[in-house]
Amino acid sequence: MSKKALISGIGGQDGSYLAEFLLEKGYQVYGLERTAGSSPRIGHLRERISLMSGDVLNEAMVRKAVLESKPDEIYHLASKVESQFGNTNDFGFLDDGVKSAFNFLSAIKKHSSHSRFFYASSSKVFGRPDVSPQNESTPYWPVSYYGISKAGATHLVKMYRESDKLFACSGILFNHESSRRDPVFLPKKITRGAARIKLGLEKEIRLGDLSAKRDWGFAGDYVRAMWLMLQTEKPGDYVVGTGIIHSVRDILDIAFGEVGLDWKKCVIVDEKLVVQPEPFPIVADISKIKKELDWKPETSFEELIKIMVREDMKSAG
Repeated sequence: MSKKALISGIGGQDGSYLAEFLLEKGYQVYGLERTAGSSPRIGHLRERISLMSGDVLNEAMVRKAVLESKPDEIYHLASKVESQFGNTNDFGFLDDGVKSAFNFLSAIKKHSSHSRFFYASSSKVFGRPDVSPQNESTPYWPVSYYGISKAGATHLVKMYRESDKLFACSGILFNHESSRRDPVFLPKKITRGAARIKLGLEKEIRLGDLSAKRDWGFAGDYVRAMWLMLQTEKPGDYVVGTGIIHSVRDILDIAFGEVGLDWKKCVIVDEKLVVQPEPFPIVADISKIKKELDWKPETSFEELIKIMVREDMKSAG
């Protein structure tokens, strides 16, 4: 009998890749979205998955989704992107991480104790670390509302794992991209811009600090890490990244090189977009997941950016 998996945020970048991955492995896949079937990322999968409408902040809706799907595995990926938090002083933003995670963990504890749970945390929990690279033992010091939300939910997962003995894991995910990414994220902004400039649809891109560096990987590789975390004998938290940092200039070189343009003629540095750099690079130490789960990224940074540009050319064309 095939396993069942419930994915919150199935219509997002990670959710769509995870759904494809699990279907290939023979899972019955259930998806929870605020409005079921609204995402074009899963249009090609709608005949093969079961979609449910529901808000992850609504405890009753989450409980209903768990009871109806009876999942062996739950992947809680639904989350606002960091830019949606803005500069609000309303501490209700914590709901997005902590309350939604609580709703799933509570439903598992009360109604589905056999279900294994994955929570999509973020490298933003580290904030401005005083050590690099970062691993599972690096102290959390979030400096954004998004980071605070993710850190709180990651601690909650650990609490349920230790106090209630639930099989609950958090993946501390470093930046991961793909052609399915929203343009609000920097790599997508660049690859989309390069494609549109090449096609004559735009003339320039405005960016901040071109020397800024990050650990960027491919989302399709990261969903495999999520799955592996729920296949182990003992649950735990894992840092997921590439362990390699690249600069914004590196993205520009590859993206504009792919379309045969000189990015120096197309990019305007906007001081309003420049942010204060971290004292130590944000880069993943993936020693634990490599050793315990035999996971490592398979898609190179250069290959990722080139794929994104090609897909953006198709979309813009």
